[in-house]
Amino acid sequence: MAAWAAALLLVWATLRVATPRVLARFFRVPHVPSGDTPAQVGLQAEDVTIDGARGRRLRAWFVPAPAGGPQPAAVVLHGWTGSASLMLPIARPLLAAGLHVLLLDARCHGRSDDDSFSSMPDFASDAEHALAWLRADPRVDADRVVLVGHSVGAGACLMVAARDPRVAAVVSISSMADPAAYMGRAMRRRGVPGVAVRFMLNEIQRALGQRFTDFAPLATIARLCVPVLLIHGAEDPVVPLADAEALQSAAPAGTDLLVIPGAGHSAIGDFLTVAPAVTVFLHRALRFAPEALAGTSALSTVPAASPLSPTQPALGRHR
Repeated sequence: MAAWAAALLLVWATLRVATPRVLARFFRVPHVPSGDTPAQVGLQAEDVTIDGARGRRLRAWFVPAPAGGPQPAAVVLHGWTGSASLMLPIARPLLAAGLHVLLLDARCHGRSDDDSFSSMPDFASDAEHALAWLRADPRVDADRVVLVGHSVGAGACLMVAARDPRVAAVVSISSMADPAAYMGRAMRRRGVPGVAVRFMLNEIQRALGQRFTDFAPLATIARLCVPVLLIHGAEDPVVPLADAEALQSAAPAGTDLLVIPGAGHSAIGDFLTVAPAVTVFLHRALRFAPEALAGTSALSTVPAASPLSPTQPALGRHR
């Protein structure tokens, strides 16, 4: 019995020592340099530096809407290993909808400062600092700011909105439902044994100081009191469509899910086919010309038919 106890203690100690190295190998973000700038795609933008958590500097581009006076705005947040540059295709539809656009680089991404570790809660913290910066700008209507996120950035946006009732709406693109399940699958694909997966997931929670159930999108979306629009690629190889369907089931009543046939996970341009639906959603959420929008919904601009067909621009699902 003593030998078994000693062996278990040795295994536990080995895993505890190895965990930081394993986390660094699997989950440290390879800092991807920024790509195109707004000027390179024909947009006029202000280069912004925002004070973030732990003294880290966050970089962003602020693209002002053409209209004068305080206008609604959007914080746009990329996904894991992404950058503000990769989210530039989203800027034009948002500007056309009448919103200022703030394209943010999270820590360890794009032009922002590095950090020792990045996570969905860190993305959320960075988004909150960007949100505070945006609300302090006199050109922005501070009570009409929406969050637009992709992948991990989408989960972070849901997390921010769950604890900030002033957020006007959320557009979530390709969000996972459960980070613990996602990371568990990733580790098992890399050959990590099941017992080690469970141990490391617990260690990740300990390192973050939060339980996965506290910030998982499945949990945060259920706590929202603001409109949410879910968008997902039907052929997403990274986050399966089932995650989006689970999020819609957990979301407040009336939450729409737009499924893009043929779209994967990372190519943001694939999601522009539903830009008209996003505009309708944002105008309703931000109270643009309510008399002109009465009786419409985001789904009114896309065909709601089944099954998915490659010829359909999108499949709308209403809860």
